[in-house]
Amino acid sequence: MTEDRPSTHDAEEDARNRDIRIYVNGDIVHRDEAKVSVYDAGFMLGDGMWEGMRLYNGRWAFFDDHMDRFFDSCHAVGLDVGMDRAGILDALTRTAEANGMTTDVHCRLMLTRGIKDKPFQHPKLSTTGPTLVIIMEHSKPAEALAAGIRLATVPQVRGLPHSQDAKFNSHSKLNCIIACLQAEAAGADEGLMLDPHGFVNTTNACNFFIVRRGEVWTSTGDYCMNGVTRAKVIDLCRENGIPVFEKNYSLYEAYGADEAFLTGTFGAQTPVASIDGKAIGDGSRPVTKRIRALYADLVRRDTAG
Repeated sequence: MTEDRPSTHDAEEDARNRDIRIYVNGDIVHRDEAKVSVYDAGFMLGDGMWEGMRLYNGRWAFFDDHMDRFFDSCHAVGLDVGMDRAGILDALTRTAEANGMTTDVHCRLMLTRGIKDKPFQHPKLSTTGPTLVIIMEHSKPAEALAAGIRLATVPQVRGLPHSQDAKFNSHSKLNCIIACLQAEAAGADEGLMLDPHGFVNTTNACNFFIVRRGEVWTSTGDYCMNGVTRAKVIDLCRENGIPVFEKNYSLYEAYGADEAFLTGTFGAQTPVASIDGKAIGDGSRPVTKRIRALYADLVRRDTAG
C-alpha cells in the first residue's frame, strides 16, 4: 500500500512469527518447510475456501459461526472437507499447541480441492483428496489503524451472485485484488466497492458501515461477504438500542456520514478517516467507539473459559 500508511490487516511486528509451525494435511512443520504441490487446485486455479479466525484465552471466537460458513461454502461447490467440525477443531488445537499460542492469534484456515492429475480446470482431475492448511500468527492490529484509513471508490464492483457470489470466501480473490490495486493507484489504503447498481457495498477486504445522525447503515448484504463480524455488529446494535439498517445507499450519503468503519475478523471495527479525499465526521466517532466496546465484551463472553 502507500508508504507509511496502514492497511486493514497491518499487525504489530512480532518476532515469534518467524518460527511458527504450520499444519499441512495432518503434519505440523516449520514455516520454511510448509509446502503444497504446484499441481494443487488452490495454487493452480484458486479452487478452495478459507476462513479467518481469532484465538482469545485459548478459545476460537464465534467458532460455530465460522464453521457454518465454511462448511456451507464447501458444500455449495462440492468440496469435500474430509472431516467434521470436531476434526477441524482438533487440527486447530494441535496447531495452536505446537506454537504455544493462547491469545491474540489470527488463523488462516485453507482448504483446496487437492492435487490434480493434469494442469486443467475440471474438478474431477483432483483425485487425491483435499489439501488442508492452517497458518497461525501472533497478531495484534497495528496502533496506526486507530487513526482511521483512507478509502477510494474504485471502478471494480462486487458482481452478481450468478457470476461469482461474494458470499463465497474463496481462494479466487482476483476481483478484490484488482480493487485493492485501483485504490493504491488512487493513493488510498483500501478500495470502496459498489454493487452492480451503483450503491455502496463493501471494501476489497472488509464489510463497510456508516453512521448518519445516530443511525448505523450497511449494505443490503446481497452482494457482499456474509461476514461473521458484520452479523455480530448488526445484532449488537439491535440488542442495545442503536438503530441499524441494511439498505441501499449512495456515495452521496457515505460522503456525508458522521462516522464510517469497516468490520472484519482481524480488525474487528476499523475506523475510516476519509472517502475519496473527503473527511468523514469530526474524528470523535462516539457510535463506533460504543460498538467497539460492545463487541469486545461479546468476544470476552464468547471466549470465557
